Amino acid sequence: MVYLDYSATTKADKQVLDTYQQVEEKFWGNANSHHRLGVDARKLIDASTKQIKEILHLQGKEIIYTSGATEANNLVIKGVCLKSKNRGRHIITTELEHSSVLETIAYLVKEYDFTVDYVKLDQNGQVDLSSLKKLMREDTVLVSIASINSEIGIRQPLAEISNIVRKNKKTYFHSDVTQSMGKEIIDFSVLDFASFSAQKFFGMKGIGGLIKNENVMIEPLIHGGKSTTSFRSGTPATSLIVSTAKALRLCYENFQQKQKHVQEIHDYLINHLKMLKVDINSNDYCIPHIVNISLKNAKPETMLHALEQEEIYISTKTACSTNESSTAVFALTKEERKAKKSLRISLSYLTTKEEIDYFIEVFTKNLQKLEELGK
Repeated sequence: MVYLDYSATTKADKQVLDTYQQVEEKFWGNANSHHRLGVDARKLIDASTKQIKEILHLQGKEIIYTSGATEANNLVIKGVCLKSKNRGRHIITTELEHSSVLETIAYLVKEYDFTVDYVKLDQNGQVDLSSLKKLMREDTVLVSIASINSEIGIRQPLAEISNIVRKNKKTYFHSDVTQSMGKEIIDFSVLDFASFSAQKFFGMKGIGGLIKNENVMIEPLIHGGKSTTSFRSGTPATSLIVSTAKALRLCYENFQQKQKHVQEIHDYLINHLKMLKVDINSNDYCIPHIVNISLKNAKPETMLHALEQEEIYISTKTACSTNESSTAVFALTKEERKAKKSLRISLSYLTTKEEIDYFIEVFTKNLQKLEELGK
């Protein structure tokens, strides 16, 4: 099997699975309980949270554990905007965002009369800073811009964006950093909020979080009961939280070596793709972990299933998208054909040159066949 869909999800590391199982067996008490089993579970959660904060350098930050980045995005966007609706109802975002950001904002526009502006992108797909400055208003309550686009891999200049946003003291800056965690070093000091999912860095599915400034209040999504925080009720998922700390620790071990390997694999793949009849949408402003291409004539779904028959797994677009074409690819290229015929190949430090060789061999064979058939 050749797995090249790491941006959709990763397989939980065996050490992470072992940690999860050990915690489930030894610390299965409800962390909200006041007896010894509950207290022991709570201490373990607190120790894991402290470890995550140390790994990510989260001084002055709180972590709200959620079921993943989709819930975290909903929590921060609804939580900030509903808490701040009496002083402003203006949101700024981009067309490159995940559907859990765009659709949550659309909900606020429909149900609560918020307005939204989409900041312009430059030719490389990065935020046009002059456009952002012009869009900022007195009633802007939230700017939400992902650190890395999940389909094309475009990095955004978070520090420069933050400098503009923070000139308005009433505006908060949120970034979905799901595609950055474990792949890049993130400066969380420039953000008020950040969303993430453990499944993207070899952790367990069903756990993620919202990192927020300690002094910021938001409206909770879930009410009733208590948890590790007043902003998200429910029994704390002790095993998932502890295993997330383990996954992060493993990801950032030998980090430079892993980065170098991914870059080499990326360059090797790009050199092969340049010899084929495809358009490469990812550019020099993208992380090496994601390579987005568009086919000339063949349908991306047909190619995906052809590769699947030979145990090769890639994706057409982000797994959560319901659109027929890629909004991100269209936002960058302004070409409908490229948006409808895009494929995403995503790598990790586990990807080998042998896997890329096999992918290119099978991909080339099927590309020729599908082009001839016009499918």
